[in-house]
Amino acid sequence: MRSIYVLLLCFCFSTARAQLDDIHYQDGRQQLNGVAARPSKPLAGKPGILILPAWKGIDNHSKRVASRLAGEGYYAFVADIYGEGNYPADTKAAGTISGYYKSHVSEYRRRIQLAIDQLVRSGASPQSIVVIGYCFGGTGALEAARANMPVRGVVSFHGGLGRDTTQPIATIIPKVLVLHGADDPYAGDEQVKAFQQELRKAGADWQMIYYANAVHAFTEPEAGNDNSKGAAYNAKADQRSWAAMMQFLHEIFP
Repeated sequence: MRSIYVLLLCFCFSTARAQLDDIHYQDGRQQLNGVAARPSKPLAGKPGILILPAWKGIDNHSKRVASRLAGEGYYAFVADIYGEGNYPADTKAAGTISGYYKSHVSEYRRRIQLAIDQLVRSGASPQSIVVIGYCFGGTGALEAARANMPVRGVVSFHGGLGRDTTQPIATIIPKVLVLHGADDPYAGDEQVKAFQQELRKAGADWQMIYYANAVHAFTEPEAGNDNSKGAAYNAKADQRSWAAMMQFLHEIFP
């Protein structure tokens, strides 16, 4: 009986949720609206996780992730990449604005760094930061690694793997974890091969995990369950990728 109680207690703690606070900050004259989640019991060293959302901007999924991470003892912050007045109303607009930042990588990186600054202001140690991202945000997490931002590691969930090929490949210092749908039509074999070659040339400490029967957006329940659309939720891949990220975080923050 006691063992059952302990199991239930552990389950409740692992699924704890934290309060979310809206945070307003600036990029010059552009107002940005992020979301912070502060742990009630921070882990030793006050590690922080920056969350880069998918192409539609801050959504329920990224907020759930922030709350869940805070429940695990991490400071969490969801970045606003687009800014007040620039949020896409539909997928077409999301494709346009996310495409802009993919083509203007320096601007994307600047918005990421500004969000890291806010994460530190919320209480996280500047020496203990990891960046994670989903879809478009996964691309941003990899850009944080390519830019050697002051972070310990990055995690990309079903993110785009392409890079600005006009720029030379530089040494990558942060640890890299890529969690990839084995059937993702938006990051096929050629892009994966080029990405892995980049990481080898950059001398990165990297891992890449594939999930069977998973396409794009496999962590997002709002994506539905139809793999034929190229983007769909996969509960098993979602659970396994979360566990892989937590193992990665425990390695970085023992």
